[in-house]
Amino acid sequence: MTTDDTVAARGTAAPPASPWRSPRFRLFFTARSASLLADGMLMVSVTTSVLGAGFGATGVGYALAAWMAPIVVLILFGGVLADRFTPQVMMVGADAVRVVTMLVMAALFAGGGVRLWQIMALMGVSGAATAMFQPGLASIVPRVAEDIQRANALLRVSESMATLIGPGLAGFLVAYGDLAGSFVVIAVAYAVSAGGLLPLRRLSAGGAVEGDPDEDGTTEGGADKGGAVDESDDPMWRRLATGWHEFRSRTWLWGVISLWAVYGLFVFGPSLPLGAALLTEQHGATGYGWIASADGLGTIIGGLLGMRVRPRRPLVAGVCAMFFFALNPLAPALGWNFALTAVTGVVAGCGFAFWGVMWATSVQSHIPLAVLSRVSAYDIAGSIMVIPLGRALAGPAAESFGADRVLLFSSAVSFVLLAAMLCVPAIRGLARLDRPTRDAARDPGRPSAREPERVAGKESSAAAEA
Repeated sequence: MTTDDTVAARGTAAPPASPWRSPRFRLFFTARSASLLADGMLMVSVTTSVLGAGFGATGVGYALAAWMAPIVVLILFGGVLADRFTPQVMMVGADAVRVVTMLVMAALFAGGGVRLWQIMALMGVSGAATAMFQPGLASIVPRVAEDIQRANALLRVSESMATLIGPGLAGFLVAYGDLAGSFVVIAVAYAVSAGGLLPLRRLSAGGAVEGDPDEDGTTEGGADKGGAVDESDDPMWRRLATGWHEFRSRTWLWGVISLWAVYGLFVFGPSLPLGAALLTEQHGATGYGWIASADGLGTIIGGLLGMRVRPRRPLVAGVCAMFFFALNPLAPALGWNFALTAVTGVVAGCGFAFWGVMWATSVQSHIPLAVLSRVSAYDIAGSIMVIPLGRALAGPAAESFGADRVLLFSSAVSFVLLAAMLCVPAIRGLARLDRPTRDAARDPGRPSAREPERVAGKESSAAAEA
């Protein structure tokens, strides 16, 4: 492990406290784990329910599209509203909407005679709530944990566990219970999420709950509240423009997202559908299930590594780990045996999870809290918007060129794009910050006077305090 450049320059600095020492992080971790479990169950429950109702694969596609479309359209507005009204308020409200939506879904299936348009409408409402929920996640982590990297690693492990447990739990409930029961359990999980977030509704930019005692028994009066709530009267379009300015003013940020969008189109898009088809053909449905589980195990290992390894240049370390993910489409394309493919899944999952920890930590520590939700919304939008297109084009491309050749192309593109990231000086030189930028909301684009901003890995002098 290495120390941050700033810490080394100052000579002495205590390491950040463990996230588990913070009651606020424990609440957030519980809430996030419940929400992830519900998300993991939702897709399986919806798919099996739509098929069981007799709407076929086409109905499944319509239902999932109805959920995804509002996320793509509304995610940027979710970031604006999270910065305006605090992420906690938006997330609790979103969970409340999802609880009601899932209970209505359960009632429809319990009563029988459900229509496809009803499922689509409810999934659309759930997707809109998700768009209001997601952007605030990034800006809560620096408010509840001093050690941002370890907090992100713990959340990544929780996400991996939910990915493994959620679909299986939903399948069990559908197989041995009933369709309505699975949606009731999802509603309960979202309610637990809201319950964990509710005590954090007055969390300030500095991480303290206004008027509540801190761990040391003292009371913080909500200093720097302006960093948590944008109190200006700017209209929505101006807030969006401010978020866009913050996003495009950082070369390392828009550079990664630009390349990541291409990655989503040519790598993430084809890898899942074509990889699943080839692996099932080569190793059977059971073999594919074990390989998918190996990938999940790898993401847990990657999250645990993210708790321990603290590179000076987190994006460089994350990109190097992502090179292992290029093996994911390569294994089915070359028809490797089961054991080697399973090992490849572990390694690929580990690299992907470690990259996720490094990326989330970099964004949360270098972007001022006052605009972090908006910047996170641009990050999410740029990352996911083209993946559905990549998946839609995967089938026709496989018919024209062969699934194995498409996946070989995906693997090659993965190597090229990751190498391109390392060639960008601003990405290659971004240094780690152990503590987040907590700039005041009056001028969120101005570098903090307390935390020197890294540009291409070089420390620049901070502006004088007003």
